[in-house]
Amino acid sequence: MMDKVIAFQGMHGAYSDMACRAARPGWTTLPCHSFADAIDAVHAGKAEQAMLACENSLAGRVPDIHSLLPAAGLHIIGEHFQRVEHCLLVVPGTRMEQIRRVHTHPVAMAQIRNLLKNNNLTPVTEFDTAGAAELVALWQKPEEAAVASALAAELYGLEILQRNVEDASHNTTRFYITARTPQVPTPQTPHVMTTLLFSVQNSPGALYKVLGGFATNGVNMTRLESYMSGETFAATRFLMDVEGHPGDSRLGKALAELEFFSKNATILGVYQQSPFRHQASTQGQDIPRSAPADAITG
Repeated sequence: MMDKVIAFQGMHGAYSDMACRAARPGWTTLPCHSFADAIDAVHAGKAEQAMLACENSLAGRVPDIHSLLPAAGLHIIGEHFQRVEHCLLVVPGTRMEQIRRVHTHPVAMAQIRNLLKNNNLTPVTEFDTAGAAELVALWQKPEEAAVASALAAELYGLEILQRNVEDASHNTTRFYITARTPQVPTPQTPHVMTTLLFSVQNSPGALYKVLGGFATNGVNMTRLESYMSGETFAATRFLMDVEGHPGDSRLGKALAELEFFSKNATILGVYQQSPFRHQASTQGQDIPRSAPADAITG
């Protein structure tokens, strides 16, 4: 029996790679240059599933997802939350005072300002975190360091000089797990999420009418993002995550109102919530919320 494969955007050792290994233990992880390549890998039969980053608790949303998913022909079958723990990686035997430059992804660089300032280090941005680790391993110079995952240290033979060098704690990325075939739980299944896309005309009260059904039917909305659709500025597209199953009476009624007042409403997936949601709520942690910025994936 062949190993099951899950595709991701980035290199081996990226946080997306860690997410794949955590969500699908024992599966082979397939690195891809872009989200589109990861989606294509599933269609081509090179992978059974794709792990696609959608938002980060510090950096915000991944803007490509709303445009890729509708045309991808894939279904969201799950979600995964991956803690982003930045490590300072060096050539084995390197001391802190020897380091002159730190290489990492631009978004990661913005999250390690204290490390840079306190140690008078020069920042050098790279394509992604795992790629930075690979470069430092290739150079074998003590003055060059990388900020990446513990997995990247293991894969590229680097030493972890310091762990958790990020300025803020609870840096977490949320991923959609996608596949060619939907895996919809039964309506009686507890803790279900539904993700959908819809468009409304740019006219007074249009969004209010669409969203009113969710409020009156007591449906909790966990994510709502807007995007301009087309080139005319006449309509806006929205990506929404809500709690519940379309087969539930409450969400069913809300979706019926949405379809009446909106255009092109499409359900992208119905899937069980990640256990992280319940752990975070009981521990008072924040669930990633969207903002206009790129999320850490590499």
